[in-house]
Order: sequence, then C-alpha cells, then structure tokens
Amino acid sequence: MKTVVIEKNDAGQRLDKFLTKTYPNLPQSMLYKAIRKKDIKIGGKRCAVNTRLQEGDILSLYVKDEFLQKQPEQFDFLKAPVKLKILYEDANLLLLDKQPGLIVHPDEHYHFDSLIARVQHYLYMKKEYNPHDENSFAPALVNRIDRNTGGIVMAAKNAEALRILNQKVKNRELCKLYLCLVSGHLQKREAVLEGYLEKNEAQNRVYIHKHPVPGGRTIRTKYRVLQEKQSASLVEVDLLTGRTHQIRAHMASIGHPLLGDGKYGTNAMNKACGLPYQALYSYKLKFAFTTDAGILSYLDGREFETKEIWFLPLFQQWP
Repeated sequence: MKTVVIEKNDAGQRLDKFLTKTYPNLPQSMLYKAIRKKDIKIGGKRCAVNTRLQEGDILSLYVKDEFLQKQPEQFDFLKAPVKLKILYEDANLLLLDKQPGLIVHPDEHYHFDSLIARVQHYLYMKKEYNPHDENSFAPALVNRIDRNTGGIVMAAKNAEALRILNQKVKNRELCKLYLCLVSGHLQKREAVLEGYLEKNEAQNRVYIHKHPVPGGRTIRTKYRVLQEKQSASLVEVDLLTGRTHQIRAHMASIGHPLLGDGKYGTNAMNKACGLPYQALYSYKLKFAFTTDAGILSYLDGREFETKEIWFLPLFQQWP
C-alpha cells in the first residue's frame, strides 16, 4: 500500500488525471478497475474517477508497487542554459521576453534547449522548483509564440497561478499587442480585418477565406499603422481572436505580408529586406480583469512592455 498526500500544486485536479501524470506506468484500465474495486481511496473512503482533489487529501493506493514506480527523472531541463530576459517576476509568475529562434517547448529536433526548460532550470537554481518535491506539477508556460517570433511569454510558478492565467486568457481578460513590419502601405490606417481561417496540419500552414468554409474558424484582426517608409509599414496589431499564424496569414491575405516571413511572404521581398526572421514581436501585455483573479488580483490594470525589438533599428534606417 502506498500513501500520497495531496499538496497545494496538486489540488483541483481530477483523481484519474493526477494518477495518470504521477504514475505513468499504471495502465488506465488498471487505474479505473482499482477505483471501482475501492483499491484506491481518499481519506479511507471510496472515491470516484472524477473526484476533485483537495489540498491535504490522503490517497491510499492498494496497487502493486511495480505500477507505482515513477519513471527515472533525467532532469533534461538542467541541460538548457539559464539564459532568460526577464521583464517581471514575483512569487507566482514570470514575464519573459523570448528571443526569435528559441522554441517554447521541446520537440523532436530540440530536446533540451527550449524556453520552458530554461525557466525550469532557472527556478531550480533559485530553489523555487524541484521535481522531487512535486507529485505532478511543473512550472508551465501560459501562452506560446512561434519559434521565429519574439515577445512576451507568461510562465506560472505554481498550479493556482497557472489555472487563473489560463482562465484569463480564455476569457480575453489579457490584451497582447504585437508590432510587425509589412510590405507596402495599407489602404486604411486603422481597421478590423475579418475572415475565416482554415488550418492544414499536413502543410503546417493556414489559409484565409472571405466566406465560411468547412473546418474554418472565424478570425478578427485589429491593426493600426504607426509609421510608413518607402516600401514598408510599421503596424501595431491586436488579436481579437487568437488562431495559429493569424497575423502572418491575415496580413498576407490582403496583400501586405510580413517582411522576413518565409511561409506567407515572397522570396523576392524577403531577399530584398534581408531579415533573418519574420518581423513580428509580441511587445505589450495588459492585465484587465473583469472577473475574480484570486491570488493574482494585484496584477489588474498593470501593463508590461518590452522596448528591445530587434527589427525596429533596421526599419528606422530604411528610406
């Protein structure tokens, strides 16, 4: 028999989800059978698969030890450099200025160096995070941006902050503004673009349509022209909907692709401007809560902005 005490960062999870994350060697069929047969109890009492765990709950697991062995931790995040641009930090979260070229999560090509690995390594060095002290939680990113896009990314240090921030993103109680360089001059200096975005997973790209299409999702993109040069414009964008590649594809669909964008731009344009990445940066974040924010209430009304946007000095030198 194994006993597990539910910690603060584990609270709020469903029983089955918690056990699946904590004990990856425990087959789901065995997990559900053990719950039905009362071989898994909370506080000595029978429980259901969808029981929400509370801090201080005591789980009793009458399951063979071989299925309760945690996978050996290699702590791959320790292989990532502790190299971060931190805009803001407190006990609950980090606001990071991610540089273009860095992925946010590991993938099949980049196993060790990613933004989340750097965050976990940083917090490990500060003794604010140790996997040995957690049953199931690890510091996590709240939002993500493409590898070749730069800008502000939120990271939650605890489960409560992660839950709240995820809900605020879902409720659109956060405003994220972007700066980008687009080809040419837009007809209107301010506008809200509307359309339908169709995602093609096989091609890893999206297509914009003026009319509804099967599988298409409504998109709305608000923009404001800040400055014009001879052949390009500096534009501020507010995503009224947040879809994959929305800014890049939507601007390209109206004839003004982002400079440096190898997927939605043109080879001739990109060769002429010589930018190493698409000129897109998530540069400003505003907290505007309309519902209770719990332990993060102190953030309401606050605004954070990064001033170091790699393509702005280049743009100012253009004729």
